[in-house]
Amino acid sequence: MKIDSVILHRLRMELVSPFVTSYGAYTDRETIIVQAIDSDGHVGWGECVAFATPWYTEETVQGAWHMLQQFIIPPLLQQEIKHPHELTQLWSGIKRNAMAKAAVEMAVWDAYAKRQNKPLYQLIGGTRHEIKVGVAIGLQPTIDHYYELIDHYLEQGYERIKVKIKPGQDLSLVAALRERYPQLPLMADANSAYTLEQTEELKQLDPYNLMMIEQPLAADDMIDHAQLQQNLQTPICLDESILHAEDVRKAIQLGSCKVVNVKLGRVGGWNEALRIHQLCRYHHVPLWCGGMLETGIGRAHNMALATLPGFTIPGDISASSRYWQRDIITPEVTVDQGSVRLPDQPGIGYEVDEQYAESLTLDKLVMR
Repeated sequence: MKIDSVILHRLRMELVSPFVTSYGAYTDRETIIVQAIDSDGHVGWGECVAFATPWYTEETVQGAWHMLQQFIIPPLLQQEIKHPHELTQLWSGIKRNAMAKAAVEMAVWDAYAKRQNKPLYQLIGGTRHEIKVGVAIGLQPTIDHYYELIDHYLEQGYERIKVKIKPGQDLSLVAALRERYPQLPLMADANSAYTLEQTEELKQLDPYNLMMIEQPLAADDMIDHAQLQQNLQTPICLDESILHAEDVRKAIQLGSCKVVNVKLGRVGGWNEALRIHQLCRYHHVPLWCGGMLETGIGRAHNMALATLPGFTIPGDISASSRYWQRDIITPEVTVDQGSVRLPDQPGIGYEVDEQYAESLTLDKLVMR
């Protein structure tokens, strides 16, 4: 296949409600949508999940736009590609910038699946056409706000709840939630809010039977995570620490975690995500798919990822209405009895509402 053109769309979408982490509150989501068109007219879609500010990783929307325009897309255009796996080598001279690379790689994989007339999830080896899903809840001002949200999501059928924690909003929160929901599959996400010096604090969460504590320490604290895991009964899940399969190998060897979160954008796209999946399956390390406040395009790719057999924990793949009054795909993603069913159409299986997306567009660039 040859990619004749790539169109970048920078959008801003208002969130239904603010999403609050230990780093701050977000009321809207700026994102880059990538549209790749091959020589036979197949259109693939991808999404760059970098944020407007570098709170999650060093990548930002503005920086990704520059990298896409100047370095990542030019070598792809008019390049003969037999399989999307070849993109890894094509971009081997470009260090890091995983989210920018992933956005284009997603679009190429989508176009490739459409060329093969197969759903993307089947093409990558997915074994389920329906996946169990969970939902993430940002920091809330009162415990009653948590109760209200969790009751609402449980009524919708979500099978697993993740709450954000930080020092001062951790033990009392988890204790209150566990008292009200004694059997609820519950996990906590710290977004690197702790240090090894707070081990005793984190150990106090052990009695509450959490599924995991996600990324308690800094992204580059692989050794400290290993030391922390030795002192915790609760499994540690690594998120920001895992940028590629080599990080997974080191984490397993060191004992830094017992669970791995995979986000396509964070690891650089499908090729690296598939390597991580293979490695974790070999070592019997459970996986789950994280979310990055994606539009329906990124969400559809996440859904395909979560069909792989190693993804045994419900991921953060909520309905479109969880974040958006109106999504940019049709039909929108819906949750039924705690599950999402994947469409049978080729590629990601959803149509992009290009007219609506255009109304949200801040900037657009066509590259040929």
